[in-house]
Amino acid sequence: MRALYKFIYFKLLGWKINGSFSKEVKKCIVAVAPHTSWHDFYIGLMIRSITKTKINYVGKKELFKFPFGWYFRWTGGAPIDRTPGQNKVQAIASIFKEKEEFRLTLAPEGTRNLVTELRTGFYYIAKEANVPITLVAFDFGKKEVKIGTPFYPTDNIKADFAYIHKFYEGVVGKIPEKSFGYSV
Repeated sequence: MRALYKFIYFKLLGWKINGSFSKEVKKCIVAVAPHTSWHDFYIGLMIRSITKTKINYVGKKELFKFPFGWYFRWTGGAPIDRTPGQNKVQAIASIFKEKEEFRLTLAPEGTRNLVTELRTGFYYIAKEANVPITLVAFDFGKKEVKIGTPFYPTDNIKADFAYIHKFYEGVVGKIPEKSFGYSV
């Protein structure tokens, strides 16, 4: 599959990869933005295969029902109940303690729609689990996936989010007008 993904990604789609996942980091949050389309899913599957990096994800529980639930589980997904009133940060952070290797992909926007502010769940999961965050940008404008250097969130959320915003600055999603930070 890796050879096929490389052919599709590099030759047919004409994309490139800027950066790499740290092989020493076995546990982290992989924060991918902008998340504007279902196309992000297959780009992500190709990237993890091409880079030989085991990466998991969570998705709304409705995705894991018949007829496609088996596929999402097979590709490393786990259902999450997004019903209000649950401590999802603690529940997800506890998974890191149970596993020897666990890289969890999350979309900091929390939706495929345009947002003006990133959500903070991914940040607090990383803090609670004491794991770094690896920022990843799917830039459809440049046909590039940019992989950042892992960093541990500090106690200065304002400074950390300034760094995160800077990383995603100018990145264009599949649907540009839904990209984080999009301006007319």
